[in-house]
Amino acid sequence: MGTHGFRVGTNPCRLRLALPGLRWLLALGLLLGLQVTRSAAFYLPGLAPVNFCEEAQETATCKSSVALFVNRLDSAESVLPYEYNTFDFCQDCEKRNPSENLGQVLFGDRITSSPYKFSFNKTETCKKVCVKSYDSENDDHKRKLAFLKKGIQLNYQHHWIIDNMPVIWCHIIEDGKYCTPGFPIGCFITKNDEAKDACAIHPEFNKSNTFYLFNHVDIIITYHKESERNRGIARLVAARLDPQSYKHSDENHLTCSGPPMEIPREHTENLRVTYTYSVRFEENKSIKWASRWDYILESMPHTNIQWFGIMNSFVIALFLSGLVAMILLRTLHKDIISYNQQEIQEDFGWKLIHADVFRPPRSRMLLSAFLGQGIQVLIMTFITLFLACFGFLCPANRGALMTCAVVLWVLLGTPAGYVSARMYNTLKGVNWKSNFLLTALLCPGVVFVDFFFINLILWVEGSSAAISFGTLLGILVMWFGISVPLTFLGAYFGSKKKCKCPVDTNRIPRHIPQQSFFTKPFFGIIIGGVLPFGCIFIQLFFILNSIWSHQMYFMFGFLFLVFIILLITCSEATVLLCYFHLCAEDYHWWWRAFLTSGFTAVYLFIYAVYYFFIKLQITGIASSILYFGYTMVLVLIFFLFTGTIGFFSCFWFITKIYGAVKVN
Repeated sequence: MGTHGFRVGTNPCRLRLALPGLRWLLALGLLLGLQVTRSAAFYLPGLAPVNFCEEAQETATCKSSVALFVNRLDSAESVLPYEYNTFDFCQDCEKRNPSENLGQVLFGDRITSSPYKFSFNKTETCKKVCVKSYDSENDDHKRKLAFLKKGIQLNYQHHWIIDNMPVIWCHIIEDGKYCTPGFPIGCFITKNDEAKDACAIHPEFNKSNTFYLFNHVDIIITYHKESERNRGIARLVAARLDPQSYKHSDENHLTCSGPPMEIPREHTENLRVTYTYSVRFEENKSIKWASRWDYILESMPHTNIQWFGIMNSFVIALFLSGLVAMILLRTLHKDIISYNQQEIQEDFGWKLIHADVFRPPRSRMLLSAFLGQGIQVLIMTFITLFLACFGFLCPANRGALMTCAVVLWVLLGTPAGYVSARMYNTLKGVNWKSNFLLTALLCPGVVFVDFFFINLILWVEGSSAAISFGTLLGILVMWFGISVPLTFLGAYFGSKKKCKCPVDTNRIPRHIPQQSFFTKPFFGIIIGGVLPFGCIFIQLFFILNSIWSHQMYFMFGFLFLVFIILLITCSEATVLLCYFHLCAEDYHWWWRAFLTSGFTAVYLFIYAVYYFFIKLQITGIASSILYFGYTMVLVLIFFLFTGTIGFFSCFWFITKIYGAVKVN
């Protein structure tokens, strides 16, 4: 995979750095950034709008009923999501579950129909949905109420969907208006009169050691009439709600006013909870269906921070480009010309080890397997982010991002096997079949075992994120039935070729002189991961928020640009440190090149630990195990593709400089 920031000519004596390419990179960033902020120009490919009209005007192409679907409930204090039906809420008598793709199944999305049903443009006020009774002497009722209290205490959030749009909840906080695509079950006042979560914005919730249940919602659905000719046909462009708590003392005369619905911590009396809703429709002439997801951006005012992150990454890449340019244009270029013009060549520095620089390293099979898997992950990530930039994998198309990544990984077994086998052959390995098995089974096996134990914990906890045995079997079929044969195909052709080395290798290895502290491998590897991590840590914050704080991630244009800058930074940092070590006459560069940029994954893990203890409020051993289980998979994937970037950049660099010198 090439980059635009670092380019070297085909003539080894004309090594040069294409700094103007960074200007094109910045221009690409502006284009992708505008793509994010100006989404009115186009919408998701493949998603057709739904027409709505009043009941008297209903036709085959125009619906009058507006269905509300519910998704799983999740919490920032627990990694365990639960299905809507796990809690004792109102159930739909005609339960319908939309078909789910692979990504939704793996993410634990469980979308189902709800008893909340509306007619287009028909206002409803304080309409009853159902009544739930809890007998203090009934064990099943006590269990259901205790689970509901646990959900309130852990601040579990509803996620409702209308016409494939998330229903958002907006409320006023100290910094202004805050919107989120979810709303809480309720809130809790502690024994010390401390208002937790949503209770802080409801001063009427003031009774200590009491739970407050949001049993009423005020829903506002906004629509837009697309043409003047069809005045009765409209399309939904926004959906908002405001959760409320009402005791509803008289079920036959509901007013949706009065004291809140209190649930005491100790269940000593019988309890009845009435669920109600109000809905009204508003016309908006300015918002069109193609840009209807823009209202969700109100909840994520982070564009300025994103641009700061891009400029931070760009400055780091520019700094590294300057260092590499200085080495290539001044030091290395002059060194090669001076060396080639000498009649009697005196070897010193990096030229002194030309007969050992391509000596195969230890554990060559493991290195080759890592490189093959790294190429597989690298291509998968590039294609996925590229498609996401242009709206094909937007949040409206639920589960598409994960589905695309998994399918690409399965189909990219051929380049993984080819690269691994060819590099293993270059390193003079002879057991290419064993290398193929290691490439096809090692890293995917580690990920599968990790996910298996995670799924076991989810199953024990009764979480909706637990996938079924049939799904696990399907994943194994994809792995062994598609990915492994494709890997073998690539390994078969790769084993017949090898990369050409410009210089020969002596039989007797050269003695490596005593190295200073700064040229020892450990120091270089630690330093090598700092700058690449500096390019991504701001974007990493938003990604972790999306995963663990259940916020919607949509700025794929920024993410793709940061990904490109990460490629450049990993390449340049590895090449720079590799050159310093070669000048110190240390030719053990193979593993060092991989680990130098791959060490960025260690910093990612450290940041994930910091995020866990400082930013999150996760409680419970099971949730903590799940967090670090998922984190280790992310770290392994990141380690593979960053290490692969650094290795091949260094391999290309060494091949070029040693191919440029005249060796007797």
